[in-house]
Amino acid sequence: MEVRTMLYLWLKALHVGAVLVFLAGLAPMALTVAILSKPGTTVQAQALAHAELIDATRRWDRRVTSPALSFVWVLGLALGWMGGWFSAPWLMVKLFFVVVLSALHGMMSARLRRVATGRAATIPGFSRHFPAVIVVSAIAIGLLVILKPFAP
Repeated sequence: MEVRTMLYLWLKALHVGAVLVFLAGLAPMALTVAILSKPGTTVQAQALAHAELIDATRRWDRRVTSPALSFVWVLGLALGWMGGWFSAPWLMVKLFFVVVLSALHGMMSARLRRVATGRAATIPGFSRHFPAVIVVSAIAIGLLVILKPFAP
């Protein structure tokens, strides 16, 4: 097998692994934020009740989820370049969902940091929909990568 092909396959395998680790870290993060957005209680009361959960989620995010996201982007961009995919419409749609997940990760990281440091006054009610956004985005990305719709 050609060296370039082997490199591409290794990058793809590492990319898929990084995606799985990222999504595995994003899910509990979203569930923690959803728990904190429970109506009828203050953020401070929720933070006190779930302090261990918040700390564990933030630690996991710093050590595992955020580095995995970095690998997802670096490896994904390398694959797109090596495969010549950047002109493909399916990849542009996929990148939309990747940007959504990346932005969601940033929003949740910031929200958990504010809650942990006592600087969060409220958590928006729409936060309880974050787990669904993650699932829908992951499914859309998987379908786009496998089916490659909009291809000539």
